[in-house]
Amino acid sequence: MNTSLKNRYDFIYVFDVQDGNPNGDPDAGNLPRVDPETGKGLVTDVCLKRKVRNFIDITQRDENGRPKPGYDIYVREKAVLARAHFGAFQKLNILTGQESRKSVPANLVDAVTDCALPEGVTFDDGGEDNNPVIVIAADADKKTITAWFKDEKPPKEIISLIREALKDARPRKPTAEETERGRKQMCEDYYDIRTFGAVMSLKSAPNCGQVRGPVQMTFARSVEPVVTLEHSITRMAVATEAEAEKQSGDNRTMGRKNTVPYGIYVAHGFISPHLANQTGFGEADLALLWDALKNMFEHDRSAARGLMAARGLDGADDKPIVFKHESALGNAPAHQLFDLVTIKRKDDSKPARSRSDYEIVIDRSRLPKGVLLEEKI
Repeated sequence: MNTSLKNRYDFIYVFDVQDGNPNGDPDAGNLPRVDPETGKGLVTDVCLKRKVRNFIDITQRDENGRPKPGYDIYVREKAVLARAHFGAFQKLNILTGQESRKSVPANLVDAVTDCALPEGVTFDDGGEDNNPVIVIAADADKKTITAWFKDEKPPKEIISLIREALKDARPRKPTAEETERGRKQMCEDYYDIRTFGAVMSLKSAPNCGQVRGPVQMTFARSVEPVVTLEHSITRMAVATEAEAEKQSGDNRTMGRKNTVPYGIYVAHGFISPHLANQTGFGEADLALLWDALKNMFEHDRSAARGLMAARGLDGADDKPIVFKHESALGNAPAHQLFDLVTIKRKDDSKPARSRSDYEIVIDRSRLPKGVLLEEKI
């Protein structure tokens, strides 16, 4: 049962990386992100949420490989967000606009049939009525269709026919009440929306409003400054015959790889029961979040990331350090709870290269009344 949340949570998420790039910066040649003033490594909240989304997407599927009801992912890799909006409005039987239908002259039927029409444009042969038409969906993306004209270069007559049909395709702006219904449906269908929130006021799709997610996370920052190493690597092959001829058959390609030898990172998280009740994020969703944070690196392996793992207390299972408040409003400020946790090097005389080089200490004597330190996942 996905019962509603009654308690506020604050948590500390600790993970480490060995000989890998935990989060490349595209503005710096994909080098590991660092704070230029302190040299400490950074991993964005977006990067961590991406791994949570991917974990849910992998684990929450039925026997046919489809996402389980309520556990689809809105911001999935290579997604077209507008499709989710139209899907929600169709499920609610809310009209999204008026399609356009234009008759196809007999001399163009064969040419239209041979075309691989763009998304949003279909051909109806008219059946027994023998009245073939071009159909433009109300939600057709005019930019996509225009790009199709340039890429596919169909006959000018077909371009003119589709352009005329586009003039009569009219999307419909939903009412405030319909937008709210769409927002609730999206929260119900998509795990990441009811968890992290989303801005769903797209120009190219029905407006589903905005959702402020109950789960928020900060950037992760390394405990100590990290060293960024750059390695030369060799591929014993080339891509083209021209390259092979240039190298007289040596066929080698040089490349670069950037890693952090070792770093232990800390991110902070916050869970609001008030926002959870607005999105429908419940206890079952929370249990899945803890599971994702514990195991998501196991399903995100690559040579570039090296060895990454969630880390917990010494001698305990690897898991977030969770502070559970007795009340929905909370019984202590988050920063006061975070200050109870200290991560420090055991031996400063040598560089850290593993989790065992650090200890995590929690001052339990200063734990405020009404706050429980949870050690379960």
